[in-house]
Amino acid sequence: MEKNALAGDTIPRPKWRKVAYGGRQIGYDDNYTDESFLEEMVMNANVVRRDLLKVMRDSVSISQYLCIVALVVLVWVHTLESSLDENSLLLLDLSLLASGFLVLLLTEEKMLSLSLLLRYVVNISFFTTGLYILAPIYQTLTRSISSDSIWAVTVSLLLLHLFLHDYSGSTIRAPGALKNPNLTSCISLNASIVASVFVASRLPSRLHVFAVMLFSLQVFLFAPLVTYCIKKFSFGLHLVFSFALMGLTLYSVYALHRLFFVLFLVIVVLVNVVCPYWLIRMQEYKFEINGPWDEAKLCFDITD
Repeated sequence: MEKNALAGDTIPRPKWRKVAYGGRQIGYDDNYTDESFLEEMVMNANVVRRDLLKVMRDSVSISQYLCIVALVVLVWVHTLESSLDENSLLLLDLSLLASGFLVLLLTEEKMLSLSLLLRYVVNISFFTTGLYILAPIYQTLTRSISSDSIWAVTVSLLLLHLFLHDYSGSTIRAPGALKNPNLTSCISLNASIVASVFVASRLPSRLHVFAVMLFSLQVFLFAPLVTYCIKKFSFGLHLVFSFALMGLTLYSVYALHRLFFVLFLVIVVLVNVVCPYWLIRMQEYKFEINGPWDEAKLCFDITD
């Protein structure tokens, strides 16, 4: 009896194996791990090492769109102060529309066809006609609301627009794009349109309202598409266009008010220089551990 007990004690345990499914292994606890468990540990496997110059180049898109929104606000201010009449606004609208189509033709000639161009023209014709018909409604829409409330809501909507805007893509689907704009881009676009309606409701005439609404919608709808096509066509041309736009915006803001110029210049420097530098410095503190305890990830796409 004693010999049998000693013989049972000397029977070796089966070798432990790391299995995801298969039940409990005899002779081992459920949470048992051997010395090889930490051999597959990897430090910072998915951490992207960023280059300061590349991050600064990527941040130019943000500054570019900030300048576009600032120019829209400047046009609003000059229109409200009656220093920009409706005829000048309509001429500006036609110039922006023609230049936008020219850029699309030059940068997306492989994607744009004559039929697609004609469809764009027909859609814009219906769009401008409907906008002109609705202009009297926009003019009297907020008559019972105080101007202070209108300006506060307008500023809040513009900030929401800038916060949710997709700076890496287009507000509307670009020719040849595989994905539609995401939900936050749609919310950002709606916020800018409502802000435009609030500003237009404080203008004196129907033609003023139509010109300002057409200008605002052209910029908020089609300017991201135009800049996206320029960037996809040539990154160097994108940088030249962006810096020229920054110079024009800084000059226009300086002509309006010195304090606003200093504030806007600080924002541009913060976006293009300070924030990229902070991002690079914060990479030193990024710490990620991967190992056999991570959840399994599918390595194939399911296309049903």
